Amino acid sequence: MNSVRRQGRHGRGMRGPMAWPRVPAMRSRGQRFDEVVLEAFERVCDRAQIKRVPIELAVEDVPPSDPAPWEDQIALARAFPAEGPLPARVVVYRRPLETRADNEGELVELIDIVMCEQIAGLLGINPDDLKEG
Repeated sequence: MNSVRRQGRHGRGMRGPMAWPRVPAMRSRGQRFDEVVLEAFERVCDRAQIKRVPIELAVEDVPPSDPAPWEDQIALARAFPAEGPLPARVVVYRRPLETRADNEGELVELIDIVMCEQIAGLLGINPDDLKEG
């Protein structure tokens, strides 16, 4: 029996992935953004000592096309208070945040500030009480 060797269109053998799944290069920008948002959420919840108040977290690419009447610019995030059986929610918008940051360090700081503001709004406290340093 002849074994058939498969070759690519350039006459070379089969190629594997450039980076393995556990390498950071395999994560998309959206996945990295989600991780940064989750870390900021956990930090702010620890600072606020939130244990029993359930808050759901969501990340969307862009805000809906209908801004709230009090918003004069594109929203970076929105907080929705608990209603009946639904828990409180914080929705973070990826694209507006990414366009306002020049590098990843600024993006992390901006996400932390936005998260402090949204959670403080839900809890009815001053956002400065949740900010680090």
